[in-house]
Amino acid sequence: MSTDQYTFTDPTAMYADIQPEAKHQPEPGLDADMTPRADLGEKTYRGTGRLTGRKALITGGDSGIGAATAIAFAREGADVVLSYLPEEEEDAARIAGLVRDEGRTVLTIPGDLRDPDYCRDLVAQAVEGLGGLDILVNNGGKQVFNEDLTTLTDEQFDDTFKTNVYAMFWITKAALPHLTPGSAIINTTSIQAYSPSDILVDYASTKATINAFTKALAQQLAPKGIRVNAVAPGPIWTPLQVSDGQPQEKIDSFGEDTPLGRMGQPAELAPAYVFLASPESSYVMGETLNVNGGMPTP
Repeated sequence: MSTDQYTFTDPTAMYADIQPEAKHQPEPGLDADMTPRADLGEKTYRGTGRLTGRKALITGGDSGIGAATAIAFAREGADVVLSYLPEEEEDAARIAGLVRDEGRTVLTIPGDLRDPDYCRDLVAQAVEGLGGLDILVNNGGKQVFNEDLTTLTDEQFDDTFKTNVYAMFWITKAALPHLTPGSAIINTTSIQAYSPSDILVDYASTKATINAFTKALAQQLAPKGIRVNAVAPGPIWTPLQVSDGQPQEKIDSFGEDTPLGRMGQPAELAPAYVFLASPESSYVMGETLNVNGGMPTP
């Protein structure tokens, strides 16, 4: 494993000590209860001041990709607001502590992304607590596998779209009046938008929608100097996978079908979000940056 993200490393040999194990958790799942724990970059991510003075809101910031992004943003100099479900308080408290360790301001605002009132109030609290907002990461998501469309309930279909798509709409709409030129919106999509699994019909459909939303909104906001992009992860080791995101029998081989031959870690996603949030990507708009171990996409 590398000492930080700048170390010259063979990507096929990374994280050989972290092998996925089937240990079922009830939804939404906790990073604290995962075996083995995911690498969020706690010991490896090295910041270089690329987001100094920035103010970021991250949904799903308690664990997985959102948590790794929060740690990276803090080490790059940003203050952070974490959105997460109340049941995920244990994970959120740990990530908030890591952000504070970097000398950054952090707000924890639990709630349910399916609730439009919570989504709008989340933005209001973030703006008030940080004194503004210039980075929005729509990352919180729901993924529950289903092997037969005839058994996919209306409730699950609705919950998946509300969590993954409607919340993105509600939060982004509420945030726009506060975003100034130079601000960045980053949405989390998925390899599922391009290569959907037969057991993730509802989830894959939301991710394809996020891709289209990102590209359309990017064109609308580009003249205002607000950049909109997306990151599309492949198979990444997060609590989403062990809380019915995948069938238990598939966990042990999770990620082996990628060209790299392994699953990814949240720490490997964080630099993509930092790049899209920073002025380094000033000419990048409407892009979907794939971080998926080499799986071909259009």
